[in-house]
Amino acid sequence: MKIKDLVNYWDKHARGRLTRDAYYANLSDQHRKRLEKLAALYPMKSTQDLMRDLISAALDELETSFPYVQGSKVVAFDEDGFEIYEDSGMTPRFISLSQKHIQELKARQLESVA
Repeated sequence: MKIKDLVNYWDKHARGRLTRDAYYANLSDQHRKRLEKLAALYPMKSTQDLMRDLISAALDELETSFPYVQGSKVVAFDEDGFEIYEDSGMTPRFISLSQKHIQELKARQLESVA
């Protein structure tokens, strides 16, 4: 999700699971005031919800901004028959680590329910 898409997202109901882990951040006075103004625009959203959504959108945007680094392995061919090489940059590593941490969170949630 892009930052610019957040307004549309906030106008609809959010879906998905939340972890039980809490993270705390100290904001500058300027950012705190901006967050309060945003909360005034969306009174049905808590500042925690807004911060969570902003961080989530920033992480999604970060993932898509990693530059493609051509690897040496051909993984596919395009419609014109040209070779498509694996990405050996940050994206595959980031996705792999994300999946690993998601599985760990799911396992912890299952343990806490049992």
